[in-house]
Amino acid sequence: MSTEQQNTYNQSLETMYQKGVKNMYDNGIEHVPVKYILPAAERPNANAANSVPEVNLELPVIDLAELQGPNRSQVLESLAYACQNFGFFQLVNHGISEEVTSNMVDVGKRFFEMPFAEREKYMSADMSSPVRYGTSFNQTNDGVFCWRDFLKLVCHPLPDVLPLWPTSPLDFRQLGVTYAKETRSLFMMVVEAILESLGLKTDTDKKTEKYEDVDEVVGIKNEIENGSQLMVVNCYPACPQPDLTLGMPPHSDYGFLTLLLQDDVKGLQIQHRNKWVTVQPIPGSFVVNVGDHLEIFSNGRYKSVLHRVLVNSTKHRISVASLHSLPFTSTVRPSPKLITHTNPRLYKDTNFADFVAYLKTCDSKKKNFLESRKIEQTQ
Repeated sequence: MSTEQQNTYNQSLETMYQKGVKNMYDNGIEHVPVKYILPAAERPNANAANSVPEVNLELPVIDLAELQGPNRSQVLESLAYACQNFGFFQLVNHGISEEVTSNMVDVGKRFFEMPFAEREKYMSADMSSPVRYGTSFNQTNDGVFCWRDFLKLVCHPLPDVLPLWPTSPLDFRQLGVTYAKETRSLFMMVVEAILESLGLKTDTDKKTEKYEDVDEVVGIKNEIENGSQLMVVNCYPACPQPDLTLGMPPHSDYGFLTLLLQDDVKGLQIQHRNKWVTVQPIPGSFVVNVGDHLEIFSNGRYKSVLHRVLVNSTKHRISVASLHSLPFTSTVRPSPKLITHTNPRLYKDTNFADFVAYLKTCDSKKKNFLESRKIEQTQ
């Protein structure tokens, strides 16, 4: 092959990769392209001692109905335990109807089933775009791509961004808005419990607590109420050689909390006690995980844990992640009330600009923004 022919061939491959894995699947691909093959040490089953995909992890279960009742104190203890020791929990009896959740999964699936020409309208390399369809994790920088296509939607403030959302399928906006509003309300209920579990009550009597303590908690709650919400609809098509690639590489979530809605196909794994273990989907539940911002705010008490996504050879998988945090313009720092002589400040101040700068330089081997924000402790 001549140099010119080789360049033309390479360009055609790059075009194919940029169109995403759903497009390749639709065109009957039978082997994972080299661009998606991870180095042997990074593949799902590379180290049997640290990869246990056949073991299903039973995450702590938090019952929101119980949290609102007379057993609130016990549930708060369970919540604190989950955030400290797992960084994840399953949320049940959350009050969002099955109709709303199933409709969101269904319309997400139908979006990815549209012809590529329809999906392509929303493709963008701009990571700050309020609506962005893409593939892999960071398709601009990733040396090895992962087996995922996604649709990212900024959800707040809705009146500003809704005109930019997809108009196909025809009911996408209607169903997406309902889901976004209900998950935002649910997030606020959960985050109030999170703050209380940290010993930071938002309704504290000022007669018994320091004014500055109350003001700090009220301030953070107000910021969160006006904070960011990003919805990511993930599509993981069936993969002909799932042992060679990942749906998403190991990463922690930027933000305060993530509410993940899964279909019935397993794929999510978390790193627990230095092993990769699979989260078994519980029908009707949300998987909730601590984000980088909450670990920073809690000064390390609550853990933002690395997780990844496996793919399989027979089933498509759809998930919808709702990521919530402070406004993009806010600075996140450890709560002064959670800094003590025995637990000194562990993290630098951070903001969204720091995160974007990190994403532009990181590669697919380690998506752990949190590590870049830690303060080295002197002995």
